Amino acid sequence: MRSFLKFFTAALLALIIFTGVIFFIFFIIVSSLASSQKKSVTEKSVLVLDLSRSFSDRKKDNTFSALSGDADMTPVPLYDLVRLINHAKGDSAIKGIYVKCNNNANGYAASEEIRNALMDFKQSKKFIIAYGDVISQKAYYVANAADKIYCNPKGSVDWKGFASQLFFLKNALNKLEIEPQIFYDGKFKSATEPLREEKMTEANRLQTTVWLGDLYKRLLITTAETRQIDTATLHQYANTYAIKSATDAVKYKLIDAVKYDDEVKKELMQKSGAPQVNEINFITIGSYAEAVNLKKYSSDRIAVIYAEGDIVYGKGEDGQVGSDDFRVILARARNDKNIKAIVLRVNSPGGSALASEIIWRETQLAREAGKPFVVSMGDLAASGGYYISCGADSIFAQPNTLTGSIGVFGIIPNMQNFFKNKLGVTFDQVKTADNADVGTITRPLTPAEKLIVQREVDTIYADFKNRVAEGRKKDMSLIDSIAQGRVWTGNWAKTLGLVDKIGGLQDAVDCAARMAKLKEYSLREYPEPKSFLDMLKNNYSKAIKTKAIKEELGEEEFLLYQQIKRVKNMTGKIQTRLPYDITVE
Repeated sequence: MRSFLKFFTAALLALIIFTGVIFFIFFIIVSSLASSQKKSVTEKSVLVLDLSRSFSDRKKDNTFSALSGDADMTPVPLYDLVRLINHAKGDSAIKGIYVKCNNNANGYAASEEIRNALMDFKQSKKFIIAYGDVISQKAYYVANAADKIYCNPKGSVDWKGFASQLFFLKNALNKLEIEPQIFYDGKFKSATEPLREEKMTEANRLQTTVWLGDLYKRLLITTAETRQIDTATLHQYANTYAIKSATDAVKYKLIDAVKYDDEVKKELMQKSGAPQVNEINFITIGSYAEAVNLKKYSSDRIAVIYAEGDIVYGKGEDGQVGSDDFRVILARARNDKNIKAIVLRVNSPGGSALASEIIWRETQLAREAGKPFVVSMGDLAASGGYYISCGADSIFAQPNTLTGSIGVFGIIPNMQNFFKNKLGVTFDQVKTADNADVGTITRPLTPAEKLIVQREVDTIYADFKNRVAEGRKKDMSLIDSIAQGRVWTGNWAKTLGLVDKIGGLQDAVDCAARMAKLKEYSLREYPEPKSFLDMLKNNYSKAIKTKAIKEELGEEEFLLYQQIKRVKNMTGKIQTRLPYDITVE
């Protein structure tokens, strides 16, 4: 009887699970079929651009939005957003664009692409109205492209200039009795400063002042052009903290008026031709993406490969540039006879030196196969991000892209005293050769071992500079002078020859098409988005864990946690990267 109940219960449980899985798969298929049917855009529509949404480079699976039936949740990549705005320019159903500009979740180079798309849209003579309750500087950077900018009467417009703050762990490590043991090349290679200094070195202060000033200058110039205020006056407003309220922003002509949401909606009703405020045909970017077919079909193709995230050795996780994955992707593009050119979109602070070399090698094999290889840089293409870019036929960057950082470092912490004095843990061992335990964190390195590690760093740095000199066709002495780990903006990089042209991803695609002599082509984008089931299987538990930590720590503390985690992951591995997130406030 027990055996019968046991088998019956197991069979019943298996049946329930099987039925659930079948139902779930059926639901996905039905939803996918439904989402594959293009929706129409209602006449007199107003396209809504919410800057608080992050528009990443890589395409993401949209099964969840299809399942929920909420098109607003459809993940729209940056390149699609730019093309959708361009499509809306000639779409008679779209009367104008409404920009929600409270916050801006996108980087400055990405914001530049969005802003340029809006500026181009204005040629259609259709309206662009921007509105926010509390408008941040980064949001204003995009919003100042609008015909009219409004703010809540009790809200505010942030206009105080830029600041970039770093954290330093040297004293904390001293208290914990942890010795970082740092090896690096490049006097501007500030990557290890948080571990070895209490404040910025003069070299890092200089480079940060220059690139931060460039980003700020870009904000002043774009605002001066659209608001008809000279840059000196705009800087004075920030320097004197003249903009303390929304009414101040009106007084100094940064915005056009203070209005409540309902007043803005009334204006949108009039401009769009809607009969009533509650009948305005608002269409979100996600919904518009489902209604518009951006794909072109041709046997000739251009591969657009998105290298977004930390560069890591091996497969890597979602949001990383794994050397194994990208070696396969680049080889596939190289060997595909229908793919006539390759565009590598780089948005990365770098990472593993070895992984960067592996990916660089694949890009050169593509060039040797006769396929034009063009790079488009996003917000960041620094260190390892520049390593995988430098061998391109042509490199595009935005004026506010952060790139360069041609330098190398390694960290091997000595945690012997921490384990012994803080935790009461000691270590002993047996080894068959003197150097068998080189790189251990349980004792300090000997002078001879330090020399071994430094030589490895020096070798990789020399290789890095050689790759750049060969790829950029520049003299090694010039590359050495502009390398040294220094971070440059896209504008400076172009002047120095590290970048060829200022432009976005579409400019890079157009360049690749010209080089391949293509008049008609379709795009093949990599990596292909993971399916919803794959994400459920691989990333669900990780996403839940990350969300819990983020909620517990808060946004800023979570960034600090991530940076400390990165430092831990870099231990014992030679790196070409920025280990901290560059933040601008």
